[in-house]
Amino acid sequence: MNLIGLHTFVAKEISRFLRVFIQSLVSPWINAFLYIFIFGVVVGTRIDTIAGVKYIDFVLPGILMMNLISASFSQSSSSLYFQRFARHIEEILVSPLSYVEMVVGYVVGALARALVVGIGVYVIAIIFSAATMAHVLLFLFYSIAISIMFALVGLIIGLWADNFEQLFIFNTFVITPLIFLGGMFNSVTMLPENIQTIARLNPFFYFVDGLRYSMIGIRESNPWVGFGIIVILLVSLLIIVWILFKRGWRIRT
Repeated sequence: MNLIGLHTFVAKEISRFLRVFIQSLVSPWINAFLYIFIFGVVVGTRIDTIAGVKYIDFVLPGILMMNLISASFSQSSSSLYFQRFARHIEEILVSPLSYVEMVVGYVVGALARALVVGIGVYVIAIIFSAATMAHVLLFLFYSIAISIMFALVGLIIGLWADNFEQLFIFNTFVITPLIFLGGMFNSVTMLPENIQTIARLNPFFYFVDGLRYSMIGIRESNPWVGFGIIVILLVSLLIIVWILFKRGWRIRT
């Protein structure tokens, strides 16, 4: 493995989001602050506990998950798309990096941004006394695995998009609605029984539920189902992205 080249690639990706830190870091922190303030202080004090915990403790994992997904997806998708748009992708293709190393470079850069955003959100939650941690290792697994997963999704969208509208359409019409419908603000048991069945078909439900269990020790789904979904999606996405890079889809002319 070309460790020097990979290190340089990752450093470039990290410096990219640090140069626009207000957009990439400060903006999601402000949004998280508003979510936590409104649901923790304004709304949360007027809502009974859910599953025996304060409302803000229940919704915080969803807020954190939303920011992890958005950060990792935005980093990888925008980075690859802009390199295609500005024709910088040729410099990477002729560099002494394998296709696996290219994918790893993009993913590690996206993971770094997601984790920095996630740490900031968690610190904000501590300020509001809303941060808990029941299972540290599970918390790290879900945070890292989900971030990597959506970094890979971001690469697929970055290859597919032909314009800025297409670049952001997946986040607007797929990620955001599914995470809101995945139990971010409510327990699945609060839904009608027929809707509960539909909700459990939403993979985002298992992402949020897994992170919630790692933070407050409460789950509403079979943990092995969620674990299996994450592993299958991770492996499938990794193979798909590697094949697309190897074939040069949308990056070679």
